[in-house]
Order: sequence, then C-alpha cells, then structure tokens
Amino acid sequence: MTTVLRPPPSACPACDVAGPAAEMAGRAAVQDKGARLLLSLPTIHCAGCIAAVERGLARHPGIRSARVNLTLRRVSVDAAPDVTADEVIKQLEGLGYEAHELDPGILSVTETDRQGRDLLMRMGVAGFAMMNVMLLSVGVWSGATDATRDLFHLISALIAIPTVAFAGQPFFRSAARALRAGRLNMDGPISLALVLTVLISLYETLQSGAHAYFEAAVMLCFFLLAGRYLDYRARAVARSAAQELAALEVPRAIRLQDGQQHTVSVSDLVPGDLVLVRPGGRVPVDGVVVAGRSEIDRSLLTGETLPAVIAEGAELSTGEVNLTGPLTVRVTAAGKDSSLHRMADLVAAAESARTRYTTLADRAARAYAPTIPLLSLGAFLAWMYLSGGDLRLSVNIAVATLIITCPCALGLAVPAVVTAASGKLFRKGLLIKDGTALERLAEVDTVVFDKTGTLTMGTPVPDNLDDHPESALGVALGLAEASGHPLARALARALNARGIRPAEIEDLREAPGYGVQGLWQGRMVRLGRAGWVGATHCATTGAYLSLGEETHSFTFTDALRPGAEEVVTALKSQGKAVWLISGDVAPAVEAMARRLGIAHWHANALPEDKAEKVAALQAEGHRVLMVGDGLNDTVALSAAHVSISPASALDAARAASDMVLLGRDLAPINDALRVAKASTRRIRENFWQSGVYNAIFVPVALLGWCTPLWAAAVMSLSSISVSLNALRLK
Repeated sequence: MTTVLRPPPSACPACDVAGPAAEMAGRAAVQDKGARLLLSLPTIHCAGCIAAVERGLARHPGIRSARVNLTLRRVSVDAAPDVTADEVIKQLEGLGYEAHELDPGILSVTETDRQGRDLLMRMGVAGFAMMNVMLLSVGVWSGATDATRDLFHLISALIAIPTVAFAGQPFFRSAARALRAGRLNMDGPISLALVLTVLISLYETLQSGAHAYFEAAVMLCFFLLAGRYLDYRARAVARSAAQELAALEVPRAIRLQDGQQHTVSVSDLVPGDLVLVRPGGRVPVDGVVVAGRSEIDRSLLTGETLPAVIAEGAELSTGEVNLTGPLTVRVTAAGKDSSLHRMADLVAAAESARTRYTTLADRAARAYAPTIPLLSLGAFLAWMYLSGGDLRLSVNIAVATLIITCPCALGLAVPAVVTAASGKLFRKGLLIKDGTALERLAEVDTVVFDKTGTLTMGTPVPDNLDDHPESALGVALGLAEASGHPLARALARALNARGIRPAEIEDLREAPGYGVQGLWQGRMVRLGRAGWVGATHCATTGAYLSLGEETHSFTFTDALRPGAEEVVTALKSQGKAVWLISGDVAPAVEAMARRLGIAHWHANALPEDKAEKVAALQAEGHRVLMVGDGLNDTVALSAAHVSISPASALDAARAASDMVLLGRDLAPINDALRVAKASTRRIRENFWQSGVYNAIFVPVALLGWCTPLWAAAVMSLSSISVSLNALRLK
C-alpha cells in the first residue's frame, strides 16, 4: 500500500492579517550566506510561517539550520552534503508549503544593501555634525567676538570640512561622472555649492572674519542626503526580474549514462544527453520525452493550473514540473540556451527599455541645473566690477546665490511625494517598488489583465459536493490524498474542511496521466479522468469517481478575486481600455470576459504573445498597465509602461512588477490610480513652489542683501515646505 504524506494546515495564525509586524519579522530573518541550499517559498505570509518552516526543517536529519527571509520569501538551508534539495522540498510540502530550488550564486548580488547603508551612514554623520556646528554657531550669534569667535569658527571648520568631504561623496562622485561624460547634472551645482561654502568659510575664519558658514554647508549636505535616501528607499524593494528568472533554472540534473545515474550540473549537459526527471521534480532542460508517461504542471510558463498529459515524443521546457510519473528526456537545449534563459533575456531587455523613462525631476533638472553655476559666476563677475575688485564681497554674494539656487527642494520634490504616497498605499494594501511608478501610473490609458491567479484566485474549488452521498465522498477523499494532481489536492482540501473521514483503501496506485486507483471493500475504485473511470466526459473542469457500476463527477470553479468586478467597472468608467489576455482556452477566457464586461480578450497566449500584445498597444501610443502573476507574465510586466502583481505571484513576476498587491483584494488598484494622479499634481506643485521661491529670493541674493548663512536658512525653509506639501497626500 502506498503511504501518502498529507500536508497539514500550516501553523500560520497571522496569514490573513499579515502586515508591518510580519514584514519586520521577515527582515529580522536574514539570509545565511553560508547556506548550501536556497529555496523559494511563494506561499509564506507571516511570522507564524517563519516559525513553522524553521522548526519543521530543524527536525529533518542532516539539516543544521534553516533561516527564512519573509520579505524575499526564501529559506536558506545549511545541511549535510548528503541532503538533497528534493528531500528538503518534500519536507516543506509535508509542512504545507510549496517550495522551489533557487541558484544562490545567481541571486547573491541581489542580497546586498550597500547603497542604502552607505547613504544612511553619511546622513547620520552629517546630522550629528550639523547639531554640533549649530551649537557653536549659536555661541557666535549670541555675541562671541575676537578670539572666542575665531576659536568657535576654527572648531566648526575642524568638524565641517571632514564631514562635507565624507558625507558629500555621493554628490561629488555623481558630478564627476557627469563632467567626464561632458554634461552637467543636478549634483554639479550641489557639489559646487558645498565646496565654495566651505572654502569661503575657511577663508573668513583665517582672516578673523565676523561670519563663517560651516553650518550652512553641513545643513545643505544633510538635507540633500535625506532626499537622496528617501529616493533610494522608494526604489530599494525593486530587484532584477531577470536574475529571479535565471535563479529558477534547476542547477542540477540526473544524467543517464551507461545505465547509471549521475547528478551533474545543468551547465555540463549537451544536446543529445539523456536525463531522468523524477515525479515532483522540475524539468532542468528543454527536451523531448523518450520514455515514460506523466502529467506536467505548466503553470510556470502558461499560468494555468490544470496539468497536461504527456507521453513519448512530447516536448518539455525548462521550469515545468513533473507531477506523477518518471520521465526520460533527451536534451535539446540546456543552460543559457534554454527557453527559460531566453525569457530572462527578454525580461532584461524590457527592463532596460523601461529605465529610459524620463521623470519629471529629470526633465526639470536638465533645464534648471546648467543655469545655476552660470548665474553664480555672473554674480561674482558683476560684483567684482561694481565693488572695484572686492574679492571677499564678490565671493560671498556668489556663494549666497549658489546656495539659494541650489536644487535641494527640487531634489526633495519627487522623493517626498513618493514616500508619502507609498505610505498611504501600503496601508491600503499596495507596495510601491519603483520610485517612478506613480508618475507612470498617472499616464495609463489601457489596462491588461491576466486571468488565472490575477482576476481569479488561481485555485480550483469543488462546487457540487452536496450532490454526492457521504460514502462516495469518503472514498473520493481516500483516493485524492494519494494523488499529487491539483484537482485531487483541491478535492482533498475541501473534503477535509467538511470533516469527511477518508475511507480505508488498499493497494493505492497512481496511473500517470490518468488518475489514482485502489481497492475499497474488495472492489476496484478509481478517481481521475472521465474516460479512464468509465464516465461520460463533461465539458466543465472536473474529476470523476468510479465505484464499480456507480460513477460520480466533481466539478470545479475558480473564484474571482475580491474587488475584480469593481476594479474593471471603475476602469471603464474612467475611460480606460481594458484587455484580458490569458494562456487558458478560449471558452474559459470568453466566459470570464463576458462576466466582467471586458470587450477585448485574447486566449491561448504564450509568454511572448502577451509581451507582443503589450508592445503593440504601446506602439499605437497607449500607456499600458499590466496586471499579472505568473512566469508567463514577466516579460509583459517588464515591457508595460507600469505593472502590478499580487503577493501570491511567482517571485520573478513580483520582481518584474513596479507594485505588489499585499492582500487578495484588487480594490487597491483603483486607490493607486487616484493617488498617482494626486501625486503627480503634488510634484508639479513642488516644482512651481521651487520656481516661485527662486523668483523671489534669487534677486535678493544677487543684490547682496543675503549672506550665505541666510541663504542656507531660506533653502532649508524651501525644502521643509516641499515636504509639508507632500504630506498633504496623507
């Protein structure tokens, strides 16, 4: 009798209410760099999942430690050399969690957060120095004179000069790169303002001048670093979808050679080699089946959950999952030549194309940045002429002009708004990963939806259990628990939830491609395909039970996601075109389109078909929002003007998206569209505010009525006003 390991309900009391606490728990569970195995856990949700996975794996012989990263939905396993990834995956499935092996080498670059730590460290240094220099400046402003004033200025110089030299590195390096490329960016005037302010302050200190402006330089540096860090945090969640796709490639395969099985790296395989794909294993290569019969889960590539029956002569693609029977496959392509790797190349190309999007801040900086040093230089030359060669006065006026016109407010205009909008949408259940996503979302006029897993929940649910006697349900449960077929698993979950007790069935056997059979009360019983059990085939999705002369059919439906109908209705009311593009068969796609009132739909779509349709719509001048969840959607998600995926989506799809829905409800998509419009208005208001500020205060600086210190204070007020305007989004 076959022993069946039934996945128990996961210990996940917070799964339905996963929120910031769970995110914090995930961040605390850092990756173990020395781990031998790295696996994706797409279904984990909360701190309860972390505990269940780590405790469950710790009980497995040979596993020394397991660390879960909830944010990335991965587990790093440090295990003995004889522990294989397949064993760990089976252990996780026994705990109730889906798992896929990843290649740690490919993903290692995504685990670093050096830029964020660097900016935060420099901002901390600038903030600490600013407080200390301001304390010394208060002493000068309070009346300190002569030697005391000079001492305070000198101490300020000892604090400010190394602080600006260290904390200002991001601006100095950026400005230097731009100059080497023969252009001027926004960091050029910023760097010039920092350097000139420090130099004129040092000159005044050495000449026993009444004023030095070290606090202005450090304050300027701190505010600019704050804006740069806000911008970084808005983008920090985004990771390379191409790397995620590449990491899904199976790193090892079982090669058949001279009747022996050898575990080898996929990169060592060549066309013509024979590989063994065991039940439950992921197909490591593109190839043709030469022996065996099974069912293949192609949801990774097509997005559809129902498996396909394959036999000798069938073609397989990298990443598909073998469900029921062992297969011998002749390799046609492996490694970099595989279909999965080619899809990763398409995603990388699409991502590169989208990064050419020019933000409002970039466009403003192009027009604004070159005028700043020219205006400051003009002020210096004019006052040298008017003052009869007074270098100190001319430099002070030039520096004051440079500080007042410094694009600090411009640098904060976008990050402040994006941060405020991100916080608002996060509370509504939508995570923004890319800093330019809101600007692009505000331009959308066409929305393309995937079907299974996006508009629907992606999990079949039996809808006619009440039509069958309890004895038949018990037999069905006993058979379903012995099968790995998605419909059998769905049936088993539903029957267990009803409290049905499984019948005692002997000699359980699974027939690959057909179903599962056994002996119940001395007679043969079967659960599987209609023709195999002797039932009349039904047009709807179903599983069929044979009890000798008696047959029962279990039909299934895929429930709509909450908010799906409301979102489509709202989009149409806003005048946006709505498309449904799915890899499912035409009748199912047409029925879904009719149900939701979607006029444009396309069925049997392969990954490249979806990407081509999105590209065609954009070539016609449309700005496309793509909403999808599967690997088959990643190229289209990357190619679209802006993209959204559910939290339940595959890692690669979430990585390719600009935004992620944290819950099951699609309603936050409407909120995102509204907030995107409001955010764009706030950004434009900040630009106008910055322009008005310059129109008022630049003449004041040019006329010599403003010292560098007052210029820094006015610049700070401008930055604060920009931040306050951004907070109106809340």
